[in-house]
Parts: sequence; structure tokens; C-alpha cells
Amino acid sequence: MQNNQCTPRTDWLELGQEVLNIEIEGLQAVRDRLNGPFVDAVTLLAECKGRVVVTGLGKSGLVGRKLAATFSSTGTPSFFLHPVEGAHGDLGMIRSEDVVLAISNSGETDELNAVLPTMRSLGVSIVCMTGKPESTMGKLSDVVLNTAVPREACPLDLAPTASTTAVLAVGDALAVCLIHWKSFTADDFRKYHPGGALGQRLSLRVNSLMHTGVPHDEDTVTIRQALETLDKGTLGAVVLTDSGKKLTGIITDGDVRRMVCRGTMDMEAPAHTLMVRNPLHATPAQSVAELLDVMEAKGITVLPVVHDDMTLCGVIHLHDLLGKGGVKFSGR
Repeated sequence: MQNNQCTPRTDWLELGQEVLNIEIEGLQAVRDRLNGPFVDAVTLLAECKGRVVVTGLGKSGLVGRKLAATFSSTGTPSFFLHPVEGAHGDLGMIRSEDVVLAISNSGETDELNAVLPTMRSLGVSIVCMTGKPESTMGKLSDVVLNTAVPREACPLDLAPTASTTAVLAVGDALAVCLIHWKSFTADDFRKYHPGGALGQRLSLRVNSLMHTGVPHDEDTVTIRQALETLDKGTLGAVVLTDSGKKLTGIITDGDVRRMVCRGTMDMEAPAHTLMVRNPLHATPAQSVAELLDVMEAKGITVLPVVHDDMTLCGVIHLHDLLGKGGVKFSGR
């Protein structure tokens, strides 16, 4: 009877060195291949008047999150956009002045390639990092960075290893070039890393950070009127109440986009037919730390703030909790 079990290896030091050698081999291959497109990518990112929108799925997405954080902390405003969430409304966060950095080793990630044409229609430039420059993603991009590696360190050649290391390193190379381009200094870096400032902010109460006097409507107004109010605001949402100013619902940019895509938008219908009823909400005395956990867990960026009797008293945005300053989505 044949034994299909693998014999455990005992030369772990040798194996570890072998893995590192494969990763180094991949980095050398990518380094030697850097050429004009890398300079083009640096130029696009440096001259970006908006934000660098990093997107990718799976392991590529995890690397993308790290790169977005690196860009943001070194003077290049950036955020990570999950392609699936993008297809369900989050593309509304993108503006024409942004630059998209898309990541996929195969270049054939369906969920990512499905949203890239829409991104292009919004007027953004697209830089991609892929091991397959002639892929669908490569053809949809303005600048293609070839991050192909000779082989993966995974013995099954399945788990991304050397390929993700290469993408991470090229992303770091872009970030360092941008630091030099923008003459980003140690003092600038400290502004984005205030140490205990975030901890201090998390100990605050919602009433010290919330927006008051925000535009809102009664839920009996038409959808057209509610959208006009939403457009006047800067938070990407309009809060709806009853005649006694008690919270009944909310309409966000994403709700509107989904309704438009379904082709069921009736602008003269009452706003309560579109709104999310009885939405999650915050209270003025709630701690920022507690609310941050809720908003991140639920993927929510805007919450109404109400008194105990559900009377509306303000609105809080995720960026307010994180200390990222004023939030504007209207482009004005």
C-alpha cells in the first residue's frame, strides 16, 4: 500500500534560506525590469490632485491596504477601495482628480476588472501592478508595472509569496520616490503620527466631534427634495425625521446609486420609500472608541446622533473619529 503522506523535513534552516533566496530572486528580476513605466507611475501619483485609490482582492488587497497606509503617512493622500464594495456603491468615493493603483498578479481578477471600466469613465488615470502585462487589467490601465517573478516560494506554486513581496517592494519604491518628489520631511511625518493623539481622541465623547446643524428633511418630502438636501451637504448622506424631528431614516450616496442602477428611482416618490429605516445611530454621550468599533465592524461611514428620545442632534463621520479633518464629498 502506497503511503501518500509527505515525509516531514528537518532541515528547516536550509528551507528558510531557500525561501528567502526565491524571494530575493523575484525582487532582483523586478528591479532589473524597472523602466519608463515606473517613472510614468511616479509622475502620475506625484501630480495627483486628489487621492491615490488602491484596489485589489485577496492577498493583493492585503498588500494594497498596507501601501495605501504607507502613501497616506508619507504625504500622499490615499485610501483602499475593495473592488466588490466598489461595485456596490463605493465607487462614489472616487473623483476625477484621483489616480487608481490596481493590483492583481494574474491581471484577470474578475471582480476588479469589472469595476475598472467604470473607474475610467469617471476620468481617473489607472496604474496597475501585475505579473501579466498583457492581461485584461493591463489593457484597461494607463500605466502597467510588470511585477512578474520567476517562481513562487510556495512549493505548490499556489500561495502568493514571491509575487506579493515584489508588489509590496515596488509599492514602497513608489512611496519613497514620492517622499523625495514632495520634499516630505521628518516634521511632516510627525504631523501624521501624533503618537498619543489618537488615543486621546478615542477617549472623547461623540458630542465633542459631531456635526450639528446639518441639513435634514422630514421623511414625507419627495426623493427629489431629499437629494437636493443631500447635495447641499458635505457628508454623503441626508438624515430624515418625522414632524417632531425624531430620527426615522437615512439616505446615503450609495443608496441613491443602487436605486439608479436598478432603474427604480421615482424622484417624486416620498423619501421614506428610499431611506434606510431605523438606521444605526449614536448618542452624544457615547465614547468615540465604542462608536469606532461599531462603524468599522458594520462598514458605516456616517451615523446620525440622537438624544434618548430619538430627536436628531447631529451627525458623526468616521473621519471625525479618526481625526482626519474636514470631510467633503460634494467636490465644492
